[in-house]
Amino acid sequence: MKASELRAKDQAQLSKELEELMRAQFSLRMQKSTQQLTNTSQLKKVRRDIARVRTIRNEKAAEK
Repeated sequence: MKASELRAKDQAQLSKELEELMRAQFSLRMQKSTQQLTNTSQLKKVRRDIARVRTIRNEKAAEK
């Protein structure tokens, strides 16, 4: 997910995206703890996507 794609979304869409990413992160953490996760790099990717969404949300809030 690119920052330019996120900047095109509004606050409601960003909140929904963040919620989906948080659910994905939780799912990946559970898979890791039960040793079912084969591609551990997914955790890093999701964590960075969450940070990216939060940053864009904060930028949009500061503009208002």
